Amino acid sequence: MRKLLLTTVVFGLVVAGRVPPAHADIGLGLFLGEPTGFDLKVGLGHRSGLDILFGFTTFRDNRNGYGHVTYLVTPLIAQGDAVTVPIRIGLGALLFGPGDDLSFGVRAPFELGLRMRSAPIEFYGELALALLFIDPENDFRADLQGGLGFRLYF
Repeated sequence: MRKLLLTTVVFGLVVAGRVPPAHADIGLGLFLGEPTGFDLKVGLGHRSGLDILFGFTTFRDNRNGYGHVTYLVTPLIAQGDAVTVPIRIGLGALLFGPGDDLSFGVRAPFELGLRMRSAPIEFYGELALALLFIDPENDFRADLQGGLGFRLYF
């Protein structure tokens, strides 16, 4: 009886002390368009994440350096047999320009993804409205950003 009680207590402590594994939703990929760059998406919760991109503003003109950080929320996820289709909206900040003359802006993206169920990959398209503060007088202009990308999830 003592052995049974001791075994039950030890088993109970092991099961109770076990922490469930965290769901690491980290995606690394490439985004092509305006801007173009390497993309990192970090899942913060069940339907939210942080999107970080480093690259260039465009391949057309002078290719200024570019980076943005955007908080994304997923209000809707359509379910299919082979894919899920997350619809995301967000709000973030961006920096761009040559190294000695950086400009700041804010962005509000709309993103439509196609995430495979059988493989850890997602294809997505994004359109974003950006308000760009160009010169020191804080004059700003609106810009439309967009492109296609993919992410591999770990």
